[in-house]
Amino acid sequence: MRRMRSEVINVRTGSRPTVLDITAEAERFVSGQGDGLLHVFVPHATAGLAIIETGAGSDDDLLRALDDLLPTDDRWRHRHGSPGHGRDHVLPAFVPPYATLPVLGGRLQLGTWQSVCLVDTNGDNPSRQVRFSFLPG
Repeated sequence: MRRMRSEVINVRTGSRPTVLDITAEAERFVSGQGDGLLHVFVPHATAGLAIIETGAGSDDDLLRALDDLLPTDDRWRHRHGSPGHGRDHVLPAFVPPYATLPVLGGRLQLGTWQSVCLVDTNGDNPSRQVRFSFLPG
């Protein structure tokens, strides 16, 4: 019986909102695993995962859109931390903290321009964990 394999990695996101490409780490985790599903999960209340193009401005566009949708002002009831931090707790409703990806022959089946990205708008927490879990087919 083949069992699920799981691993947690630690990443630094810094003190500013960021979109961090973690595709290489995901590819390393599934390398040689055969066919199955990769589930990526961020165990944080203020971060999410997006499958987007990076390097051509889309990552900055995403952060700008999140600023427009979830501004860092005093409208939020959740008020601890930096000003506007309540918006960070709403983020996972729009950018979910998980993604599931197909794996064939030990390779992620992403589109040509797709990357797996950690989205972190919370500058109060510069270190994050990401859990990779591979379920063999």
